[in-house]
Amino acid sequence: MVSAAEQLAANLNFGALGKAEELKKRIWFTLGALLVYRLGTYIPLPGINPDALQDVFRNAQQGIIGLFNMFSGGAVQRMAIFALNIMPYISASIIIQLLSSVSPTLEALKKEGESGRKQLNQYTRYLTVVLALFQAYGIAVGLESSGAVVADPGWFFRISTVITLTGGTMFLMWLGEQITSRGIGNGTSLIIFAGIVAELPGAFARTLELGRQGALSTPLILAVLVMAVLIIAFIVFMERAQRRLLIQYPKRQVGNRMYEGQSSHLPLKLNTSGVIPPIFASSLLLIPATIASFTQGAGPEWFNATTRLLGHGQPLYMLLYVVLIVFFCFFYTAIVFNPVETADNLKKHGGFIPGIRPGERTAEYIDYVLTRITVVGAAYIAAVCLFPEVLISYAAVPFYFGGTSLLIVVSVTMDTVAQVQGHLLAHQYEGLVKKAKLRGGKRK
Repeated sequence: MVSAAEQLAANLNFGALGKAEELKKRIWFTLGALLVYRLGTYIPLPGINPDALQDVFRNAQQGIIGLFNMFSGGAVQRMAIFALNIMPYISASIIIQLLSSVSPTLEALKKEGESGRKQLNQYTRYLTVVLALFQAYGIAVGLESSGAVVADPGWFFRISTVITLTGGTMFLMWLGEQITSRGIGNGTSLIIFAGIVAELPGAFARTLELGRQGALSTPLILAVLVMAVLIIAFIVFMERAQRRLLIQYPKRQVGNRMYEGQSSHLPLKLNTSGVIPPIFASSLLLIPATIASFTQGAGPEWFNATTRLLGHGQPLYMLLYVVLIVFFCFFYTAIVFNPVETADNLKKHGGFIPGIRPGERTAEYIDYVLTRITVVGAAYIAAVCLFPEVLISYAAVPFYFGGTSLLIVVSVTMDTVAQVQGHLLAHQYEGLVKKAKLRGGKRK
């Protein structure tokens, strides 16, 4: 017999989108906000020479600047007011999460519920301003030292650049929060998603142009497209994978009534850390290349040799890439998921895992299971990021076909579609209840 939940899912369809007025308003608001973001990526900073900037960017795009340019949708290449993008806010959020696990004060705030969450969000905003100020000043100084990029270097240019870039980041942070509360999906993730997707058509066109010129063979281009489809399908499968731990609740008596024991599941995602590990790993490995692009080979010989060994496709780069991805998978999973806290919550509500003693033993068992599935998750992320890296290095495929960009695009798409389905399910609830015959009818 089909369960009520399965009947609800079977009756769910996107044809009701036209009747869901609230959902349509949220979708239009999200699209409008992303359009504002894309317009901002084309507004350049004042006092910049575009031609000289393009020459500098061509020399530095293989470093961390190229990675940030991908996330910002080309704003770094154009040195637009949104060049910093939302990255300082993401860095601040991660730092606050790290501090919450080691600082008793922040950990107590995290346990206070809604009020504590608001206070932590306020700390995140303050830290975002600080990080944006430092990064904006670094960009201003770097632009001045890049030759003829700045028309009139000096403190006026530095101050105006710092104010403009920091203001752009704060506006994007506010815009992301508005999308989250009044739109569909996570606003911060959607801003990065929009930047990557906006550059994909250009990267695809450049790939076809390379094929027309003979730099890439037609079979190789077809192989890359097939590989991208297979990787996307693999990412979807792995991101939906879960390890469900059976949770049993004992019988309980309320008044004169005895309620039967219930069973539930504790879902543990295969990839708890999300897209953070490849982003951090790429950022760290691209730092030497970024420094080398600014020094133009004038640094020490040992540094230049290290930079060559850490180039795309080099064995040392591949090895360190995998090691850093695995490290950040375990590190970030340990931050966002606390087995001891989960076991304590289960014990407070009377839940237990069959065959495992509540409390410390339950925490050890959850940690054991989580460690095992994190090994699989880390191997999955390393494989997804490493295989496209080989093609990028040996076949000159555009950077946008990398594993990090595919991970972000697929993950954000899945989360957004899930939220759309949730709104549709809420809208169709009354009709679905009738179709599922959950509501008692009149007896004949």
